[in-house]
Amino acid sequence: MTTTTSSRRVLVVDDDRALRHAVTAMLQDAGYHTEQAGDGPEALEKLRQQPVDLMLLDIGLPGMSGLDVLVHAREAQSPPRVVMMTADDTPETLLQSFRGQAHWFVRKPFPPKRIVEVVDDVMKASATAGLPIEVVSARPEWLELVAPCSLEVAERVQDFVMQLDTKLPDDVRESVAQAFRELLSNAVEWGGRLDPTRTVRISCLRSKRMLLYRIADPGEGFDIDRLAHAAISNTDDDPLAHDRVRQEMGLRPGGLGLVMTRALVDEVIYNEKRNEVVLVKYLD
Repeated sequence: MTTTTSSRRVLVVDDDRALRHAVTAMLQDAGYHTEQAGDGPEALEKLRQQPVDLMLLDIGLPGMSGLDVLVHAREAQSPPRVVMMTADDTPETLLQSFRGQAHWFVRKPFPPKRIVEVVDDVMKASATAGLPIEVVSARPEWLELVAPCSLEVAERVQDFVMQLDTKLPDDVRESVAQAFRELLSNAVEWGGRLDPTRTVRISCLRSKRMLLYRIADPGEGFDIDRLAHAAISNTDDDPLAHDRVRQEMGLRPGGLGLVMTRALVDEVIYNEKRNEVVLVKYLD
C-alpha cells in the first residue's frame, strides 16, 4: 500500500448490499480509503460531510436515481470524479451519464478485478482528464460534443462513443474504433497542439445503413504534400520513405495513421483546409 493510494477516498454507492460490500473490500485491499452509501440521499450527505476523490455510483438506486445524484454531486465545491455502474446500458442512459460529466461508465456485471482497475486508471489521470466536455446534442442518432484538446479527454470521448456501438459486429466496431481514435488523436495533438484551452468539435451520426463521424479541430489545417513524415506520402516503389524522414526529424516511429484509417473505413473526406475530417462506415 502506498501513501498516495491510502490517502485517496472512494465512495461506493449501490443499493445492492452484497455488491457494495464486495467492491468496498476489494478497494480496501488495493489500499483505498472507502465509504459506503445505499441510496442517493445518504451518498449526498456523506459528500457534504467529507469530500471524496472518486464516487462509484449505481444508476438504478431507489427513490433518487444515480443520474440525479450525479447532477447534485457536480454542484459540490469539490466535486468527485464519478464512475457510473449499471446494467442499463441503453444509449439514452449512457448519454445522460456523459451529459452529467461522468468520468467513466462500467457495465454490470463486471469481473471483480475490473472495478479496481477502473478506479486505479481514473485516480491516475491528470486534472486535465477531468475537464468538462460540452454536450451539444445527446440523441443516440446524433451525438455532438465540444471537448478540450487533451489526449486524456480524447480517450474518455473515444471510450464513451464506442460504448454506444456495442450492438455492431465486433469487426466493424473495432475498425471504426481504431479509425476514430487515430483521427481524434491527430486533431487534438496536431490541430489543437495539446492545448486544453482550445477545443475540438465531434459529431457522431448513426443511421440504419451508415456511421458518420465528423471531427473539426482549431488548427490551420495541413498540406498533404508536406507530410513526408507520414506513410500516406510514400510512393509505391518506396513504402518506407516516411520512416527515414521521421528518423532525420527525430520523430518517434509511426506515421501510419492516415494510411491505416483509410483501410479501416469506407470513406475519409477532408475539407479544403484539412482541419475538418469525416469518416464513413457503411453497414450494408
